[in-house]
Amino acid sequence: MALLNTKITMAKILITGGTGLVGKALTKMLHSHGHKVTILTRKIPTQAPATGIQYAIWDLTLGKIDKTALDETEYIIHLAGAAVVEKKWTARYKKEIIDSRTRGMDIIADQLKNNSHQLKAVISASAIGWYGPDQSTGISFSESAPAAKDFLGETCRIWEESLIPFSAMGIRTCALRTGIVLTREGGALKEFEKPVRLGIAAILGNGKQKVSWIHLEDLCRMYCFAIEKEINGAYNAVAPAPVSNAELTLGIAKKMKGNFFISAHVPEFVLKLMMGERSVEVLKSCTVSAEKIKEAGFTFHYPSIDAALQSLYP
Repeated sequence: MALLNTKITMAKILITGGTGLVGKALTKMLHSHGHKVTILTRKIPTQAPATGIQYAIWDLTLGKIDKTALDETEYIIHLAGAAVVEKKWTARYKKEIIDSRTRGMDIIADQLKNNSHQLKAVISASAIGWYGPDQSTGISFSESAPAAKDFLGETCRIWEESLIPFSAMGIRTCALRTGIVLTREGGALKEFEKPVRLGIAAILGNGKQKVSWIHLEDLCRMYCFAIEKEINGAYNAVAPAPVSNAELTLGIAKKMKGNFFISAHVPEFVLKLMMGERSVEVLKSCTVSAEKIKEAGFTFHYPSIDAALQSLYP
């Protein structure tokens, strides 16, 4: 993974959610370019970390954090958050989804208010769930659009509002509203692959719904860009070319199976029976613009789905 040319060397970076899918890849990228990374975790791994990487304890249930972890931190990258689609959206789990994204920021902000620090910026994950479904054909969502009134829209709004206390302290903040992350290491792509391994390209619903996606490498580079270029506010972390669910599904199937697969539509009612309220996430069309981050100077290594899939299925 290539990092941007940066003027920032040997930065001290604190990552929440550093043991997750994005966190692992981002930690590897930052470490390979000489940055010192501290990962906040509930349990210190028994395996010795690589040089330049260390761990610190935080416990959201007790509202505690290792105070020394913040002493010399210059940048915080906030990735922590409970998985959204893997579990049923009970009232209890909905609360966990929100709390896991905001409680940690509350604890860190409270800690910083009462102590001296060197923090320059907080770069937080957010999600394109902010926008809800497409409102008009051919119109992409830009960062100025208001948060949707559904559960995910409200979650993203509250998530991003957890950055306000940092802004109030004069600390730069940035939220990256992330689309579907493509990587062979896990996440959505693994779910697309499961039926393909059986020779079936499972198109969800009518397959016309737009999917706004981003290659994992570009996402990690975008976090580095957010630190280097000192950008503020919300930016969409999506590739410039959204595709339909059918295009993505068939593209993956062709890479995995050549012509040796059949395509089949999974009816909406089946998805709703299987997933309940969560089915909105796989059935809605959400076309999101990447223009703002491009105008800030970010260059995508994988701007098209063909380029992304070629790198993932060489």
